[in-house]
Amino acid sequence: MSQNAVLVTGAAGFIGFHVAQRLLSNGRGVVGLDVLNNYYDPKLKEARLEILKRHPNFTFVKLDLTDRAAIKSHFAQHRFPAVIHLAAQAGVRYSLEHPHAYTDANVEGFVNVLEGCRHNACKHLVFASSSSVYGANTKLPFSVQDNVDHPISLYAASKKANELMAHAYSHLYRIPTTGVRFFTVYGPWGRPDMAMFLFAKAIVDGTPIKLFNYGKMRRDFTFVEDVSEAVMRLLERPPQGNPNWSGDKPDPATSAAPWKIYNIGNNNPEQLLHVVSLLEKEFGRTVIKEMLPMQPGDVPATYADIEDLEREIGFRPTTAIEDGVARFAKWYRDYHNL
Repeated sequence: MSQNAVLVTGAAGFIGFHVAQRLLSNGRGVVGLDVLNNYYDPKLKEARLEILKRHPNFTFVKLDLTDRAAIKSHFAQHRFPAVIHLAAQAGVRYSLEHPHAYTDANVEGFVNVLEGCRHNACKHLVFASSSSVYGANTKLPFSVQDNVDHPISLYAASKKANELMAHAYSHLYRIPTTGVRFFTVYGPWGRPDMAMFLFAKAIVDGTPIKLFNYGKMRRDFTFVEDVSEAVMRLLERPPQGNPNWSGDKPDPATSAAPWKIYNIGNNNPEQLLHVVSLLEKEFGRTVIKEMLPMQPGDVPATYADIEDLEREIGFRPTTAIEDGVARFAKWYRDYHNL
């Protein structure tokens, strides 16, 4: 394993898998950490891992982020120059039923990662936040300059907590940290609990799909390869601290400390009904639509302002929804041998 190996937590997860692949193809060594929990079918995680393990510069470690002693020892052994922290308990609806899963993985687990970075000279921590932090905000598009103090699910609250915890460590110990708020990521190897996968499964199985807010939900669907490209570029750009930051008029996205927040979204929200119609076209069949009211913890629309991302790393997503859905549908058919 090369000395410049990057730690990717959640490497068997959807985004973690794609980010690890991108790092490996760029010649970086990767240590992939995952607990392989059963929030969704572990077979999908194991299939992703099998692909990563074919690469000579990939090492897998099965570890629980809440195991404080094991995480401490792991960081001390490797002294990673960079960490991409993507492991988390995901899902808004699941958080309504299983709150402790979120405080364990997303809060306690994150403290252990921060401590590992602090004591082992990590030069940059990039960590996953979420568009869910915008909560009750209604001004669109969502901007990193907006205040985000009104989360409407525990999942969102745990992600906001991560941003605040990272800031405290950046301020106290000068660890450069970058938080990325992901907007509805989709694509090949996607998560079975997310809309795109659920819709595809229903279309193939001939079962009804549930469309909340009567199908009028709008989501800023962002193709996973666009996401991993943005993460790669941000990894090479640790924040230095904003010299113009003022406590009199605080900018929520930057700090005098080396800490920064970005949105990673497609900057083009799509109505769920449109996405369903694209999937119906790809699979060559129609589906029964069950129109339902809003669910607790959900928001009617997500839409990312990505001005900072464009200005600072010259990046904007390039995958149109039609192309992304076609690529996802092809993977889905191949994976399930349809």
